[in-house]
Amino acid sequence: MAVTVRLLTVHDYHRMAEAGIFHPEERVELLAGQLIQMAAKGTAHSVANTRTRRLIEDRLGDRALIRVQEPIQLDGYSEPEPDIAIVITCPLEYTDHHPVAAEVLLIIEIADSSFRLDCGVKATAYAKSGIADYWVLDVRDRKLHVFRSPNAEGYQSEWVLAEAMTIAPLAFPDCVVSVGEMLQPAM
Repeated sequence: MAVTVRLLTVHDYHRMAEAGIFHPEERVELLAGQLIQMAAKGTAHSVANTRTRRLIEDRLGDRALIRVQEPIQLDGYSEPEPDIAIVITCPLEYTDHHPVAAEVLLIIEIADSSFRLDCGVKATAYAKSGIADYWVLDVRDRKLHVFRSPNAEGYQSEWVLAEAMTIAPLAFPDCVVSVGEMLQPAM
């Protein structure tokens, strides 16, 4: 007898949250129809998240909206909460919906213990949704993994930048940042 797996939809996920199924302290996100428990954030993760947000805000100004650990809806089965999502500006600032994939310009995940998830399942979900520019900042190895050229199979382009190297989002080539600027200062 074949086993059938029932995937959760975004609608199911919202109804579960509204019904109080999740503990108030529990951090989960919906990815490819499955609930994923989010890892606790360490100091290096928090520092990198703050530094990266500030750098991008300073360089972009009001040309885009920067959302930090807020939901985006990729499709009917995925509503992750990326560490940083740069999305197109919206007059209502997304009070009527979470940004959808077509409104996302760049996603940045800060990886400490979540590196395999971020470069695996999440990268695949983001690629399938057409997210053109996806970065994973590896705070342990102090490198930036850049994923571009998405299709239904995943990203066709991936490269790794060392701490001294620079990059700019596809949507904003003038917004150049170095990998080292995003990381916690080396001790």
